[in-house]
This record gives sequence, C-alpha cells and structure tokens, in this order.
Amino acid sequence: MDNDKDLQYYQGVGRRKRASARVRLYPGTGKFTVNDLPMEEYFPRLADQRTALLPLEVAGLRDSMNVSVKVEGGGITGQSGAVSMGIARAISHRDEDVPQAEQRLRPLMRRGGFLTRDPREKERKKPGLKRARKAPQYTKR
Repeated sequence: MDNDKDLQYYQGVGRRKRASARVRLYPGTGKFTVNDLPMEEYFPRLADQRTALLPLEVAGLRDSMNVSVKVEGGGITGQSGAVSMGIARAISHRDEDVPQAEQRLRPLMRRGGFLTRDPREKERKKPGLKRARKAPQYTKR
C-alpha cells in the first residue's frame, strides 16, 4: 500500500463493545485489508465478513473502493461490527464531497442502522457477587 499514501481517502472510526476500528476508503478496485491482512484471512467466519461488508454493499461501492482498516481490542465479532460502523462513517464523509446531483448515501447508512453506536458493554463484577449480578446461593443453616 505504498502508493495509497498520496491518494485522497475518506476516514471513519467505528466502535463496538471493546473493539475500535480506524477505516480508510480509497478509490480503487475493491481490495479490503484488515491489519495488513486480506479480510478473508482476518475474519475467517462468513458472518463476520458479511457484517463488515454490509455498508459497502448497501451503498453499491463494493467494487469501486479499496478499504484499509486498523482494528484493535475486543473479539473478532465485535471487531467486525466496529469495521462496519467505521466504513459507514467513512461513506458519510465521502458524501460531503460528492456533487448534489448524485444520490446521498448518508440517509441509507442511517436507515440501515450502521451509524448508530451499540452502547452495550460488559457489566463490571461487583464485590460480594460471583459475577456482575449472580449472588452466592442462599443457605438457611
């Protein structure tokens, strides 16, 4: 990706659970890399690949944009959700540079739910309990 550095790109940050993804969209042929690996290698499960690609599919940009992602934290599924949100945000930034005559993609991203941050996080463990909410078994005697 040495020649991608001087190209115009659109950036977006996505988060899901503990995962955070920095996404860059370049005009190109549909090449998709995650942490310098091909997406199919980084996300071996098809469900995770589909989640990550969904915003591009909805926008119709799958084969016209190269995607470069740096993702960290969380698990694989959380990371794919973070990538999805980052791509949607990058597409929204691209929307600002596109002439008014073309179709706006931000409303599509909003309707698809790609721009909404999923606020669910793991609840912390409390003292005196076994997990976040599970109490020890009550014994009468």
